[in-house]
Amino acid sequence: MESNFDEKVQERAVLVGLNADCFTAEQTATAESLEELEDLLETAGGFCTGKVLQNRHTPDSHSFIGEGKAQEVRMLVEATASTMVIFDNELSPGNIRALEEIIGVTVLDRSALILDIFAQRAKTKEGRLQVELAQYKYLLPRLSGMGVSLSRQGGGIGTRGPGETKLETDRRHIRERIARLEEELEQVRKVRAVQRERRMKNAIPVVAIVGYTNAGKSTLLNKLTGAGIPANNRLFDTLDTTSRQLTVSDNLDVILSDTVGFIAKLPHHLVNAFHATLEELEYADLLLHVIDVSDPNLEEHVAVVDRLIAKLAKPDTPVLRCYNKADLVYTEDIPVGKDCVAISAKKGKNMDGLLKAIEEALGHSRHHVILRFPYAKGGIVETLHDNAQVKKVDYTEEGIEVEAILDAILLGRLREYVVKEC
Repeated sequence: MESNFDEKVQERAVLVGLNADCFTAEQTATAESLEELEDLLETAGGFCTGKVLQNRHTPDSHSFIGEGKAQEVRMLVEATASTMVIFDNELSPGNIRALEEIIGVTVLDRSALILDIFAQRAKTKEGRLQVELAQYKYLLPRLSGMGVSLSRQGGGIGTRGPGETKLETDRRHIRERIARLEEELEQVRKVRAVQRERRMKNAIPVVAIVGYTNAGKSTLLNKLTGAGIPANNRLFDTLDTTSRQLTVSDNLDVILSDTVGFIAKLPHHLVNAFHATLEELEYADLLLHVIDVSDPNLEEHVAVVDRLIAKLAKPDTPVLRCYNKADLVYTEDIPVGKDCVAISAKKGKNMDGLLKAIEEALGHSRHHVILRFPYAKGGIVETLHDNAQVKKVDYTEEGIEVEAILDAILLGRLREYVVKEC
């Protein structure tokens, strides 16, 4: 699937949304979601020439927004010399065809626009595989609104004939390509699993940076680790997971992992296609939720990320809320609490406070114990120095006593030597 946006010719688009009484919050369009759609359009390289928000009890089965409103949109398109119309809702293939006939220009929905941005942004092989998979899954049900009647082979009058129809051949090729892409992504996951196993053996905790798109995640990773990821003020700028090692303190190293930004109304087939990127959440010991504290829609965006965390992360994973861009708001507007920290990633403010908060948050998933083992097992002391935070070592008549803070994996291996949990 090629990009709908040419680098040289800037597309001019009218943005349209339908707010229907029967829609869920995910399905409906609002003034705020149209603003976000405008941000997405600018990220894709387009320009918004006008916005239309239609209110109806139910969507029109043919033209979605109703014939009269579609004619209004056509007049706005002509008056503003626009080249396309983009809907903030998901459209069926039949809706798209009907709207294009009435309005006379290309009609896209929110998913198609997001996919276009994904196609522009993906740089690594894995990212490109994920984008291609998402595009084909989006395209398959949209090949034709005639669906069943054309896909039957020799099933009645008008369907018999030599060979397959063009549509059925296209469908078969796309299904085969989807299967191949899923196999390749499975290989990517296996490579990740091997790398993860190695990290677990080294007992290095994984901190996954999550957040609403454009909250400043890549800027923060660059500031902490010098990772050199392009950090631009654009939605969906990071589409590939970047992992870097970070020394938090003398006793703690972590792997910091950046993830693709979340967004409201992200279509489910996109979440599935990007599972190879988002699966870092499943194995994280701590989630660093980066929040743009200057964002006027802060509460809604935090709720979107919280919902996705609940769906993708393992239960009981600690979450540290990191309020970024704190230099842009009044201090009293920044939430305070045990699992909150305020920073400015761009200006490097309060990075020490963040590192301290990460160490404390990981302490919740680590165990403070006293171990005692015989002198014959003296090698365990070295293991603990390498992989845990050793507080004290005593050589007693009963054996070697070590007070240490260690993770659940190491604790499991040394459980028989624990004499006290602090």
